[in-house]
Amino acid sequence: MAHAIEINNLTKRYGDVVALDDVSLWVGHEEIFGIVGPNGAGKSTLINIAAGLRTRTSGDIQVLGLDPDRSARRLRERIGIHLQEAELQDRLRVHEAVQLYASFYAQPRPTTPLLEQWGLADKRDAEFRQLSGGQKQRLFIALALINNPELVFLDELTARLDPQARRLSWDLVRQVRACGTTVILVTHVMEEIERLCDRVAVIDHGKLVALGTPEELTHRASGEQRVHFSANGRFHVDMLNTLPGITSVSRNGADIVVTGDRYLMACVANTLATHEIDPPDLRTERDSLDDIFLRLTGTPLRD
Repeated sequence: MAHAIEINNLTKRYGDVVALDDVSLWVGHEEIFGIVGPNGAGKSTLINIAAGLRTRTSGDIQVLGLDPDRSARRLRERIGIHLQEAELQDRLRVHEAVQLYASFYAQPRPTTPLLEQWGLADKRDAEFRQLSGGQKQRLFIALALINNPELVFLDELTARLDPQARRLSWDLVRQVRACGTTVILVTHVMEEIERLCDRVAVIDHGKLVALGTPEELTHRASGEQRVHFSANGRFHVDMLNTLPGITSVSRNGADIVVTGDRYLMACVANTLATHEIDPPDLRTERDSLDDIFLRLTGTPLRD
């Protein structure tokens, strides 16, 4: 099996509304693969089709070698899923939730080791309403992993979490992948993509508008680097202005900003060294993934 997920020309229509429009992509085994896009872009539709929860209108999709439309029951034994709207009854106890989810599968994982693995052993008798935000997220991950899946879908896992709980959840996602599980991560948090994902798909209005590593998307969309430094009296703009690969040099008092291609930092540093200029704050800068997303879709990605 070449890939965990293979999608070719996938389309989903609801009457006149096109939720997914000719999407093609693949996800490798043991990847953390991110999917980002504004609300209503088609992200959840894509996840639901891949998980066998909705049928496609046209195109081909294989998940773990299975067609989700034709083999949904077999597929669900091999995948885990946490959807954004997931909730539990307030008075349901942690061990009751785990036992309930375990009953859905033919070969569930033992519940006690699972609770221990995700730091919930001392909360086994606690009601869902008594858990902190981070503990609830750990419980949702445990429930998504109760069948020891080969592939897990995590939809807006860290929504509504404070920064500390969010970073703890990122550690949990890394642990999931370390166990050999492929992770599909749907998120609005671009820092999450940068910290966790091997590759990312950007979806807007049902279309795949970009695909690649976070670094590739940053370079592809911006195309330029920026170098900043503070100048002293020995620096003149003409030292850099005519060098190959440099597109602009601007000065605002002592602050210098140089733009150019991927070798910009080396070019600027070498030239300054030649003139015996050694600014202590020489640094390079690229557009953030938030900037790239805005440039690709015309829509800000809300956290």
